[in-house]
Amino acid sequence: MSLSQIVTQIASVAVPASTATGAPTRLDPVELFLQADIVVQAVMAGLIIASIWVWAIIVSFSMKMGRLDRKNREFENRFWQADDVEPLVRSDDDVPSRRVAAAGIAEWQTSTRRGLRDKEGLRQRLASSMEAAVTNESDSIAEKLNFLATVGSVAPFVGLFGTVWGIMNSFFQIGAQSNTSLAVVAPGISEALFATAIGLFAAIPAVIAYNRFSHRVNAFETKLYRFSDRFHASLSRELETM
Repeated sequence: MSLSQIVTQIASVAVPASTATGAPTRLDPVELFLQADIVVQAVMAGLIIASIWVWAIIVSFSMKMGRLDRKNREFENRFWQADDVEPLVRSDDDVPSRRVAAAGIAEWQTSTRRGLRDKEGLRQRLASSMEAAVTNESDSIAEKLNFLATVGSVAPFVGLFGTVWGIMNSFFQIGAQSNTSLAVVAPGISEALFATAIGLFAAIPAVIAYNRFSHRVNAFETKLYRFSDRFHASLSRELETM
């Protein structure tokens, strides 16, 4: 046997069968999507759109919370240093603390316009009005978090539906072709499992972001309550001198 023949035999053994037959050697997400059943494609497309929306909310909410924290901190510093807070409260700044203070001042002016009759009742109304303002601010901030919670809980099951449908289609192909070869069912099963993977890809960031942002909203709400309590105490001291 010549040297060239020996090299040829070694090369034929070393080359994998999948390479020799031209079969894919790695997963191609685009091909998995294009070769999937129409129902599985619809599931994948919906999950991809949901994932994009989730990441858009994550980015926008992170920027929004950073902006609100900064504005709130700057407003409260100016508020406690000011001799007259009404010009600050009457401004059009998009600051939650300003709206909480505005609710308290509005209740104060309404209750004292025709003379003060019940100091304890005024204290209670001041507390209620500012607590309601804090609640409204928290609800407004956390409005978009419901979508994150929905995607986090529903997306895995939507992906699982696509997987079940794809596997059912693979078994149908077995019956149609009367062939139990793995080559018949493997592509369909791969496409079906890809739907579950996309569901998890959409759900995991949504759950993490929802938990993180819920904590930030709760912390922000606590800061607003602290500001509200401090302003209520200032108004109560003012009330005692009347």
